[in-house]
Amino acid sequence: MKDIVVAIDFSKGSLHALDYAIQFANRVKSNVTMVWVDNHLTQDFGFTQEVNEWREEASKNFEEIIKTYKVRLKPGKLSYKLRKGKVYQEIATQARLNDASLIIAGTHGVTGYEEFWIGSNAYRIVSYAPCPVLTIRHDCVIKPEGVTSIILPIDATLDTRQKVPFTMEIAKAFGADVHLLSLYTTSIKAMQRKVDNYARLAQKLLDEAGVNYSTESMVADNITNAAIEYARRVDADLIAIMTEQETSASNILLGPFAQQMVNYSPVPVLSIQPKEIIAISTR
Repeated sequence: MKDIVVAIDFSKGSLHALDYAIQFANRVKSNVTMVWVDNHLTQDFGFTQEVNEWREEASKNFEEIIKTYKVRLKPGKLSYKLRKGKVYQEIATQARLNDASLIIAGTHGVTGYEEFWIGSNAYRIVSYAPCPVLTIRHDCVIKPEGVTSIILPIDATLDTRQKVPFTMEIAKAFGADVHLLSLYTTSIKAMQRKVDNYARLAQKLLDEAGVNYSTESMVADNITNAAIEYARRVDADLIAIMTEQETSASNILLGPFAQQMVNYSPVPVLSIQPKEIIAISTR
């Protein structure tokens, strides 16, 4: 991978995401760029001096973080950037400038905790990102061995297969097993056959890549709950999903499955945008 961007607001949750990012970067041999965004309007402060002090404090915090963390990042370089504006837009902009392969962001889930911006912006970062985004809860235990088990849900949407190549790349880097989970949201046989066909194509790619995998299928009224429950059952370390986004003239919105997964999953979630959505969001 070229570069991993990590959203940092100096909360415990974002530093937890940095721990995860460094472990990840060591496996995929990547640099890590930490990004802090000043999302306060200038008029919120009495003097320009206060704005400068805010940024100076952020720089000092980053220098301390680099002193602590740089020895842990073995093959790559640890650096930081300060940006100003809307958090999710600036994180996406920096990812484009770095030609980043992945963004990692911490999240507090649905807890109402918004003292720091990372908790309330995680799903927006996923929406606007020009590359895959991995979100991790602040209370998720990071295993020393890293990612050993990945859930790869397959549904009836045309985009569902697009997450397979990137997921395989991660599985190969960590030597992880992939659990191919076919999810049927209807009893209509034609739709179930469509899911089966997509699953067979995914199996073919996994076979060709030499990735170990298992297969399972289930009928699920709520695919978010089904995927999370299955992840708990097999002690998975990652769930890979498509963002199934919708676009409008003024915004890019996550679909309900992706938003629920980012908000509720206790397991880290890898969100991958459909290619046509990525093209739209980077204009």
